[in-house]
Amino acid sequence: MKIHILGICGTFMGGIALLARELGHEVSGSDVNVYPPMSTQLMEQGITLIEGYDPAQLDPAPDLVIIGNAMTRGNPCVEHILNAGTRYTSGPQWLHEHILQGRHVLAVAGTHGKTTTTSMLAWTLEVAGLKPGFLVGGIPENFGISARLGDPDYFVIEADEYDTAFFDKRSKFVHYRPKTLIINNIEFDHADIFADIAAIRREFHHLVRIMPDHGLIVVLAGDPEIAKVLQMGCWTPVEYFGGEDSRWQARPLRNDYSEFEILVGNQPGGIMRWDLIGQHNAHNILAVAAAAGHLGLTAGEVCEAMSSFKSVKRRLQLLAVINDITLYDDFAHHPTEIRATLNALRSKVGENRIIAIMEPRSYTMRMGVHGDALADSFSDADHILFFQPENISWDLKQQTFSLGKKREIFNEIDNIVENMVKMAKPRDHIVFMSNGGFGGIQQKLIKQLQEPG
Repeated sequence: MKIHILGICGTFMGGIALLARELGHEVSGSDVNVYPPMSTQLMEQGITLIEGYDPAQLDPAPDLVIIGNAMTRGNPCVEHILNAGTRYTSGPQWLHEHILQGRHVLAVAGTHGKTTTTSMLAWTLEVAGLKPGFLVGGIPENFGISARLGDPDYFVIEADEYDTAFFDKRSKFVHYRPKTLIINNIEFDHADIFADIAAIRREFHHLVRIMPDHGLIVVLAGDPEIAKVLQMGCWTPVEYFGGEDSRWQARPLRNDYSEFEILVGNQPGGIMRWDLIGQHNAHNILAVAAAAGHLGLTAGEVCEAMSSFKSVKRRLQLLAVINDITLYDDFAHHPTEIRATLNALRSKVGENRIIAIMEPRSYTMRMGVHGDALADSFSDADHILFFQPENISWDLKQQTFSLGKKREIFNEIDNIVENMVKMAKPRDHIVFMSNGGFGGIQQKLIKQLQEPG
């Protein structure tokens, strides 16, 4: 079958492309935001990429078009499909019909931490010899790809609450019908499709409603929004992690959580030693341990698997060390994520200087929904350089006024690079924060720092 995918370079749709190709289909796709690592991954798998949405790409007509949720009415390809009567579907629906049927689906949901936790869970099952299929909203470094079919028993999936398609406004995750579900946290996000936190809560309740009574829901203790979702009705056993009275707890053995003990029912379950840092990542491990326990795996087996875990690209990913200046790339684009990332880094680097370079790129951020919380989320940074996008609808200078001389605002990426070259000194830790390509600023700065002074 010839399948064409609109919006193929989105993390989810790129994974759909890989799965369809692995099933033996001829796969092509188009997008307007073609940049690594997804574009590189797709081309390496022999998938044809087309820049833009000229309807000529649909001539001759493919057997099926899978339409990403970024596509809207008015898109030239969408209009052509509707006028021509071309067969189309959404990514989540195609996944349900062709991949997930008959499998034990383990889904990872929540506002933050989905990609990392999904990758951790998939790797745990892999090390245990279960050979799971998976679809992750990023590229787990242990696997080198964002999706694969795996053996037919288990499938691990990042379960996004974002809507399915312009013709299906339900959240993606209701299509997955998991037997094991992790909910890491719930906060307001995706302001382009959700009016308020109550709307998000309702979607999570829809997910809980379709869980079987012999399944398992694993949730973060003390999260008020998760508690409200469960109060709306729950027919599935629930296990909690991260709280003092939770079944699953983490006792730090190092301040940065690079070493900690997993407690299961207040009993020693295993010692975790790894390269990652931060309490948020320890919580991710607890969620994985609880979910893996639903399949009969022990906390000790999870610790063994995680000792070889290599994280996900763009999650505090080490880019380079140049003249004792360390550069990282991070996907954080929400105040909670920014705070967690910088807090974890601070616990690791001590008094060394942390410089954050941030692009407020997500739709929610550009609308100013989290503007009031933005400045406080940078409390662990010594200096912050903001890129001011043209399409931001709020006053970045005013909203970050409380940061004082710690922050600078730039309208040009090249100006940020120029200032960083002058500012950076040995033992600095520089973190790029954006959920997009950020104009290639990472490589631009690396190149400038490598040039002889």
